[in-house]
Amino acid sequence: MIDRATADDMVSLATDVGAAPMQVGAVLFLDTTEGFDLVGARSAIDQRIRTVPRLRQRLVSTPKGFGRPVWLDATMFDLDDHVDHVVAPPPGDEAAVLELAATMINDRLPPERPLWRLRFVTGVDGDRAALIVAFHHVLADGIGGLAVLANLVDRAPTAGDDPSYGFPRSGPSSRELLLEAVRARATSITRLPVFIGRVRSTLVRLRSGSTTRAQRCSLQRRTGPRRRFTLVRADLDGVLRVAHQHGATVNDVVLAAVAGALRTLLGSRGESIDRFVISVPVSARRRADADELGNQVGVMPVEIPATGDLHQRLRKIALTTREAKAKAGDASSALLGPAFRLLARLGVFGWIIGRQHLVNTFVTNLRGPETELAFAGSPVTDVVAVSVIAGNVSVAFAVLSYAGTLGITVIADPDACPDVDVLTSALQNELDALTR
Repeated sequence: MIDRATADDMVSLATDVGAAPMQVGAVLFLDTTEGFDLVGARSAIDQRIRTVPRLRQRLVSTPKGFGRPVWLDATMFDLDDHVDHVVAPPPGDEAAVLELAATMINDRLPPERPLWRLRFVTGVDGDRAALIVAFHHVLADGIGGLAVLANLVDRAPTAGDDPSYGFPRSGPSSRELLLEAVRARATSITRLPVFIGRVRSTLVRLRSGSTTRAQRCSLQRRTGPRRRFTLVRADLDGVLRVAHQHGATVNDVVLAAVAGALRTLLGSRGESIDRFVISVPVSARRRADADELGNQVGVMPVEIPATGDLHQRLRKIALTTREAKAKAGDASSALLGPAFRLLARLGVFGWIIGRQHLVNTFVTNLRGPETELAFAGSPVTDVVAVSVIAGNVSVAFAVLSYAGTLGITVIADPDACPDVDVLTSALQNELDALTR
């Protein structure tokens, strides 16, 4: 079977047009009180990537008429091209590691190699080390990224010794590519009525006024190549408790806190807004494994109130998101995917997203491991998700739970949002107020 890029993968490639690449990743902080063996850690990575075929593959374009790009084994794969080691810069604290991660995420991965990179960081304060992983969004979405991490930590599935795997495997012939492309086009024609129906339902919803435009504010500033990450944490049990009390979800609690924090930020700038439109990804799957990466994500813009009693606001948000999920389905990807690819082909996608006023920000929420992990014998004390911002969205939020802690990474362009510390402090205060 030919392993081609999916339709959502093509969207990730087409929309990678900004100053910063469409790359995401994670930072794992390790407790190295008992020591840390760099040679052994590198050897562990060398063995464990063999259980994730995509980590030794690259995406190769096909001739016109031969179908979408194909994932092929990288015949010249060299681990040294993907794994390196640095010592944390002074003062060696969490902020210094996050600054390294921001630089690494924004360093565009070469397309002629597998689209990922891993960096060991030693010399972190408190007898700690860190592991930073970055990969292009086309390699995996958020859920797929968790599947990759699950195969890199201790007690992960081990690669078999079956010689039939035969890395590197030869790719399909031109004849096989052409025949498979013809069959795929024939199948897509039979599904055309279903696709048209999905697009029509999306257009009806857009005309009905169920989607709203974001209020104009200074959050919408054209972003450049630089990024800064800051962290906010909350006790997951406390978040779950307040969510259940109000008929809400963890994501609803996060949305309530984000809206309040954004209002505080804008207030410090002399602006006043009573609502925000926040884009929330909707995944077509609840889990993935190492053989099923790629992208299966749509988007769901939700109007979130930013004023009034905090707990009343949470109840209203819970009702709003339930209604939005019931209507969302997969229509957004049905319409937006082909539209984004067309705009990118015309060379105007970057211009449009740099001037959009449909959403104020993005919030991505992932459910991470419930129990503590380990890597190379060192306990993983924290896992931090890092994501992208693009166009004129100057700040976004990546949420990841891990071992009883809910972590929210604030992703900002420090030039477009120089007061990100005000936002971070306000977000922590909102979460504390909700969970007290």
